[in-house]
Amino acid sequence: MTSYATPSDRPTDDWPTDERTARAVQDALRTRVVLDETGPPPGTGHVTGVDVAYDDERDVVAAAVVVLDAATLDVVEEATAVGTVTFPYVPGLLAFREIPTVLTALAGLRSDPGLVVCDGYGIAHPRRFGLASHLGVLTGLPTLGVAKNPFVFSYEDPAARRGSAAPLLDGTEEVGRALRTREGVKPVFVSAGHRVSLSNACEHVLRLTPRYRLPESTRRADALCRSALREVAG
Repeated sequence: MTSYATPSDRPTDDWPTDERTARAVQDALRTRVVLDETGPPPGTGHVTGVDVAYDDERDVVAAAVVVLDAATLDVVEEATAVGTVTFPYVPGLLAFREIPTVLTALAGLRSDPGLVVCDGYGIAHPRRFGLASHLGVLTGLPTLGVAKNPFVFSYEDPAARRGSAAPLLDGTEEVGRALRTREGVKPVFVSAGHRVSLSNACEHVLRLTPRYRLPESTRRADALCRSALREVAG
């Protein structure tokens, strides 16, 4: 069983509920992001997908975590949690809406999550602290982000073949990569989160996409969190 976060690091009743406080928390925590570790070798251990779904009318969020065997992509374990959204929708601060419920779901696992793959951003974020980085710092787990869109960053379209990549740029700084996971299909946008190199993150994503554009970890977590939300809605 992995130890996730110390009690002082877990979201509590003083979890930020306004933009100013949240930005101050980002500034404090992003200094703890580790980017000089390679991370686990692709195809070894566990890979855990994380995703959330919302019921905006009732301010409810459902989080799902799905642990896969990294070699076979078979499901090892899964867990869900449902919570109340306490933070407003602010671009760049979505982690503050999602992380409390995600941490609850992670705490329900008996298995070692291994590498955590988030449906979102790591350092490919205007403040270099997206959901994957935030979750990695709080848990100590290696994390990466795989996003469907490039947020505010620019990129050249990678070659059409599967495995082709192009830098995701903020000016001249590479903050991630546009990665082609299916030949001729729109790329996904990969960024390191915490304790994983960008090149290794891309290799993991390619192993997680044997048939579809999005990683199996994300696809399965997406289906599970939507199912959990439907259960709550009755």
